[in-house]
Amino acid sequence: MDRIIREYQAEDLNDLLYVWESASRLAHPFLTDEFLEQERDNIPNLYLPNAETWVIEQGGQVFGFIALLGNEVGAIFVKPEFHGTGAGKALMDKAQELRGDLEVEVFKENTIGQKFYARYGFQPLKESIHEPTGNQIMRLKFTASESN
Repeated sequence: MDRIIREYQAEDLNDLLYVWESASRLAHPFLTDEFLEQERDNIPNLYLPNAETWVIEQGGQVFGFIALLGNEVGAIFVKPEFHGTGAGKALMDKAQELRGDLEVEVFKENTIGQKFYARYGFQPLKESIHEPTGNQIMRLKFTASESN
């Protein structure tokens, strides 16, 4: 079946939340349930209204998404069963096509995300503390001209 990347629509919300939660729990076992519950509420009420969001679907089923705030990747999540299938790369390619250079923040303990971003060509910029959780985060940058 063909995969399609298209703009997020309101009727995608339940699928998007499922993708986010399943991927978040896999990649972020160090985050508390309370923090994840708050983020689940923030997605439709705070993040989605302020981001340009694209979904990837197959057979009418959304299984991944990327949310952009300017050239910042605010979120990229793919259902765990689709990890390693090129879905994340396809979403990042879409973001790079739209924005060129990109930046992202990733939890230092998120080894899944770290490996993905390194493979894509992101380079570390700086480390800091994520205030809401007290966990270390890394800011990474992808420079489009260096990857071509």
